[in-house]
Amino acid sequence: MKKIGSSIKPFFIFTVFIFAVLLLALFSGKTVLKALYPVKYESIVEKYSSEYNIDKTLILAIIKTESSFEPSSVSDAGAMGLMQIMPDTHEWLSGKLHRSEDVSVLFDPDTGIEYGTYLLRILLNEFHNIETAIAAYHAGIGRVNEWLSDERYSSDGVTLDVIPFKDTAHYVNKVTRAVRIYENLY
Repeated sequence: MKKIGSSIKPFFIFTVFIFAVLLLALFSGKTVLKALYPVKYESIVEKYSSEYNIDKTLILAIIKTESSFEPSSVSDAGAMGLMQIMPDTHEWLSGKLHRSEDVSVLFDPDTGIEYGTYLLRILLNEFHNIETAIAAYHAGIGRVNEWLSDERYSSDGVTLDVIPFKDTAHYVNKVTRAVRIYENLY
């Protein structure tokens, strides 16, 4: 004698399979990537991209990597906002911008993106190399200057041949991959 529920299980599995195939077809290729690599705060990103002459795909890649577009994000180390600025870096940048604002302004998307983009401009001016600037965004200017002066990490004192910190090397790879994805998608 056949049990009543025995034919339901294969039907359920088949239905789930068909549903999954339809979802894949619906959200294939660029649609999936656009969901994973969104463009948010576009007008703010474009504003500071233009003001500080930074490619908007780099700004978007940093935001995606740092906070996944969550303005209230705080890292374990204490970095804050969309572009994950440390409080001491905020203080330094505030002085350069002739402002005296509480660190909590980093949670405001406009201010957080401005500070992060301004920092990127400083780093690009200092290092003249995108990957080195990205490494400095993650590890700090002083540390990157130490690496550049060490022949084990830089053969020319300008470009990093090796990034000795695994986390920073991973970060640079993640950001540069995101830049390429943003360039191809948008």
